[in-house]
Amino acid sequence: MRLQGRHFETGELVEVSLSVTTIAAIRAAPGETDGRGGDGESGRPPGTPDVLGGEGYWLAPALFDSQVNGFGGRDFNAPDTTPDDAAAVVRLLWEAGVTRCCPTVTTGSFERMAASLRAIRAACEADPQVAHAAVTLHVEGPYISSEDGPRGAHPREHTRPPDWDELRRLQDAAGGRIGYVTLAPELPGAVPFIERLAGEGIVVALGHHAGSADAIRAAVEAGARHCTHLGNGAHAQLPRHPNYIWDQLAEDRLTAGIIADGHHLPPAVVKCLLRAKGLERTILVSDAIAAAGLPAGRYEPRGRQAIEVTPSGRIQLADTPYLAGSGLRLHEGIGNTVRFAGISLAEAIRLATRNPARLFGLEDHYGRLAPGQSADILLFRWDDTAGRMDVVATVAAGRVVLQQELHPPPSPSRVV
Repeated sequence: MRLQGRHFETGELVEVSLSVTTIAAIRAAPGETDGRGGDGESGRPPGTPDVLGGEGYWLAPALFDSQVNGFGGRDFNAPDTTPDDAAAVVRLLWEAGVTRCCPTVTTGSFERMAASLRAIRAACEADPQVAHAAVTLHVEGPYISSEDGPRGAHPREHTRPPDWDELRRLQDAAGGRIGYVTLAPELPGAVPFIERLAGEGIVVALGHHAGSADAIRAAVEAGARHCTHLGNGAHAQLPRHPNYIWDQLAEDRLTAGIIADGHHLPPAVVKCLLRAKGLERTILVSDAIAAAGLPAGRYEPRGRQAIEVTPSGRIQLADTPYLAGSGLRLHEGIGNTVRFAGISLAEAIRLATRNPARLFGLEDHYGRLAPGQSADILLFRWDDTAGRMDVVATVAAGRVVLQQELHPPPSPSRVV
């Protein structure tokens, strides 16, 4: 398989050759192609492209979404989540150019959380594509603040202080795949809990909390490394200063995830957070929930509060103004960040590839468009005027797992 397109960092028209699951070589494209290929003369069946892409397309590493709760009506956190649900989410994410992710299990009873983790584990064990995609499992809660605001849409009755024995049982349910935990640093026992997590190589993130400057500092000293969706899971009103958003922005040892959908964070806030935290310490996430990708309307998830998807794509708890998660696809977040923060396309792509790869220890083989890297590649169109990315094809571990029509008519703001 060969792909042609403009290198996302240089703009040069290049050809990428694949060797099974890795990038074998990148060189200047030998000539133009319309990307159709497949005349049978190369030994491939008619209709199978020998060279995918060409002039007018762009190439980048496929995206890494480190916070995903569900997608397209499938939910990691439903009371009856199945391995098929988990596998379906991975496949639906290909539409957004995502081939790596952190399936996220949120606050609930032990039984519900363990069931979700077992379902994702079973999907990974049964399907190599799911195992390739699920870099690690993210447990967001239940060790978070019970206060309105910081708690977000997590159920108050299931928030609780850190419990190492419970975490070990959750890890058993996950088959050892939990590698990312979000918690509130101000809770009793949080600091020694963070030390134990970090000692086991688990990425500890601060989120859904109301921690003081001292609590945040102690958490970082204990091994916390990241902020989960910074600026969200917070009080609606905060003191001008000090407050926990400033403290996390100022802490250079913490990277920060941000949801650049224009709903969770207004454009000006995205720009300010990115400038304060910096291009090397910011990570784009979707925080997508099961309603992501669904048309506007009211939905009643199994065993959970009803939600509304507005025509603008905002997802909120039904009959309230409160956000219930995100409908963002990560490739949309790339374009949004270019527009909101005035950064380049290459810089925005790194926020969703190289930066999460570094946080989760994948930087030696994923996150760059270079020989020897994993053949996880995104072929896309880029509308510089509109600041919009449209996914054309997604390659995961050397396999074309999604391919849109190469020459579609002009489309609205996203590919469905």
